[in-house]
Amino acid sequence: MSNLSIGICGAGMGGLAAAIALRQAGHAVRVFERTPRFNRVGADINLTPNAVFALDKLGVGAYLRKSAARPTFRISRDGITGEETSRLPMSSAAEAKYGAPQLTIHRADLLSAMQDQVPAGCIELGRAVHGVSLRDHGATIRFADDVEADFDVVIGADGIHSAVRSALWGADTPAFTGIVSYRGVFPRERVEGMADIDAFTKWWGDTGDRQIVVFPLTQGKEIFVFATTPEEAWSAEGWTLPGDIEALRAAYSDFHPQARALLDACDSVTASALFVREPMAQWARGAVTLLGDAAHPMVPFMAQGACMAIEDAVVLARALTGVSRDARGGQIGEALRRYEAERKPRTAEIQRSSLANDWLKTGSNADWVYAYDAWTVALP
Repeated sequence: MSNLSIGICGAGMGGLAAAIALRQAGHAVRVFERTPRFNRVGADINLTPNAVFALDKLGVGAYLRKSAARPTFRISRDGITGEETSRLPMSSAAEAKYGAPQLTIHRADLLSAMQDQVPAGCIELGRAVHGVSLRDHGATIRFADDVEADFDVVIGADGIHSAVRSALWGADTPAFTGIVSYRGVFPRERVEGMADIDAFTKWWGDTGDRQIVVFPLTQGKEIFVFATTPEEAWSAEGWTLPGDIEALRAAYSDFHPQARALLDACDSVTASALFVREPMAQWARGAVTLLGDAAHPMVPFMAQGACMAIEDAVVLARALTGVSRDARGGQIGEALRRYEAERKPRTAEIQRSSLANDWLKTGSNADWVYAYDAWTVALP
């Protein structure tokens, strides 16, 4: 039996998780990333128990537990009055219930841990994917320099501006939500003594376009803040620009003093607009499929974007386990259909629930999200 050759477009969390899982399944993997080097960019990744449980079997769980913070609770509060409207125990309680805790970590630390699980020669930096085409048995990736590479399977893990998705289904037009998000990080000592600073807390505004989310990073040494404001127009999807911290503070002048103190502790923030797409009717064509943001980009109000990409990777690798090059045609297509049939309903539900932006505002049952086990869920 010959293992499959698999090309993965994108070395983000979904792409690297897929690389690890597919190598564990015995396949030969090459990962192509457009950036010329891995830099310490971005800030927060909120890994809820469903994602941490998946990562444990990818070999990075022990590292994450040493480097990440473990929020004590997931709390909702009224942004104006400060009234607590829900409280869900996390940390050890989540580990006992779901098999893994919630972990909050710097994005670069997670990527570094995942890169260590993949041989260096499997990841090729500075390789921008411009398109993909189907063959009778497999698919071809075309790069920016017009070089091509053939594979038995190609996976588009290349994010919201996916070249693979565009090659399969054509360019799309996402809708601006009317909301701009802001992110900032500051040292913990600036709010030392604040109640529940070790928890994941969401301060809800009186409308869906204002909220402040706060949680610890880097073993609690730093505090991450996420906030949103309404905007009439924005043209740059996916771009992160410097934000106006004073304007952001002014937008929350009526919020509870503790919530305002979080913004006061930030020296600066970055800003990016939130766009939305309807769930796709189909992810795969031939021997090519999508995962993560390329398949189901979502607004961050449930903190599940990265978690869904990691789940995708595990389920896709399971679907391709045992599929060989010697019988690749029908087996590959069937495996990709099984992967999509399992993942599409769940990711569509989370896309829509994230956009509704009311999850855990008053309730405290997160089982349908947190208890999902990508390693054992039945494949159709």
